[in-house]
Amino acid sequence: MSTVYLYPIWTRLWHLFNALLCLALIFTGLSMQYSNPEYPLIRFDIAVSIHNISGILLSINYLMILIGNLATGNGKYYWIRIKGFYNELLAQGKYYMFGMFRGEKAPYPINVDRKFNPLQKLSYVVIIYFFMPLIIITGWALIYPEMIFVNKIFGTSGLHLTDLLHIIAGFIISLFMLIHVYICTIGKPRGTHFRAIMSGWHQAEH
Repeated sequence: MSTVYLYPIWTRLWHLFNALLCLALIFTGLSMQYSNPEYPLIRFDIAVSIHNISGILLSINYLMILIGNLATGNGKYYWIRIKGFYNELLAQGKYYMFGMFRGEKAPYPINVDRKFNPLQKLSYVVIIYFFMPLIIITGWALIYPEMIFVNKIFGTSGLHLTDLLHIIAGFIISLFMLIHVYICTIGKPRGTHFRAIMSGWHQAEH
């Protein structure tokens, strides 16, 4: 194994702020949706304020990853080559389901040329380039309902549809975060992924 610098300071700061803001949005969102008004997890008006401020900060933080990926070499790690990608996904899926429990070597280990395995790459692209924009756009539309340019869609209120899309995107991003943390726990040696995102240095396999 060799040690490679995969996570520059700007990506680590983005990752930290993104995680903290998403956690704030999840807890305040749950409090707004499901708490008993008499015994709220967070008082409703406070939850709304924290949720809105966190959403605005998340929007700004999101620009950081977009600009960073365009301006630096970090963007190359998100490129997907269609040819052979399906077979790569199958190989990585089999490893997660069976191979890692049998002590097999990872089919696509992390190194200086490949920061993500195929399943990670696909999930990051879907989350960062589809669901993050969706939750940000719908969030701004809920803060400023006049931004909603369609009042009725198939007889359904445009505001209600926007809210539904916002909740769905939030649920999927929350699920992604849980899976993301779990995947980080299976690195070898144990804890290597957590140490890498804190220091920037990763033990690469060739």
